[in-house]
Amino acid sequence: MVIDRAGYRLNVGIILINESGRVFWGKRHGHDAWQFPQGGLATGETPLEAMYRELGEEIGLDHGDVEVLGATKRWLKYRLPKQYLRHGSAPLVIGQKQKWYLLKLTTSEQKVRLDLSDSPEFDSWRWIDYFEPQEHVIFFKKQVYMQALKELEHFLKKRRTLFGTRRKRGQPSR
Repeated sequence: MVIDRAGYRLNVGIILINESGRVFWGKRHGHDAWQFPQGGLATGETPLEAMYRELGEEIGLDHGDVEVLGATKRWLKYRLPKQYLRHGSAPLVIGQKQKWYLLKLTTSEQKVRLDLSDSPEFDSWRWIDYFEPQEHVIFFKKQVYMQALKELEHFLKKRRTLFGTRRKRGQPSR
C-alpha cells in the first residue's frame, strides 16, 4: 500500500464499457453498495500495472480482454468521512488519490469472474448507463466519479467519430 505525505492512499479506478457504451457496476461483497472496480498501488507498481492487477483480481479479466481507451490526466482525490477513518492504523489514511482508466471490453462478458480472489470485492454485477454511477455511488465518492466520467467521456466521443458510428439525432441507423 502506497500512501502519500498528505495521507492519501494511491489507487486506480476502472471504468469498463461494453460494446453498447454501458459500464460495469459491481455490488460490494456482503454489502448493499455498488461501485467501479478500484484498488491501491503496491510499492514499486505503476498505476497501469496496478490497474491490470486489480482488473484480474476483482473481475477476472486480463490485458487481452480489454482495450485501454484513456486515463485521467491527473490524480483525483476524495477524503474519507471521519467515521471511515481507521485511527488505529499507521499511517492514517485520510482518503484516496486515484488515477482512472477507461477500458473497453473486447471479449465476451462471460469471461467476467468475481470469484478468483480469496476475498472477492464483488458478489454481483450489471451493466448500467455511463453517467448513472455518479448518482448511486456512496456520497463521498460522488465528486470523483463525476470528474472521472466527464474527463474520460471524450475518449468515447472520439472513438465513435473515428469509426463512423456517431449519428446525428433523427438519422436512421445502418
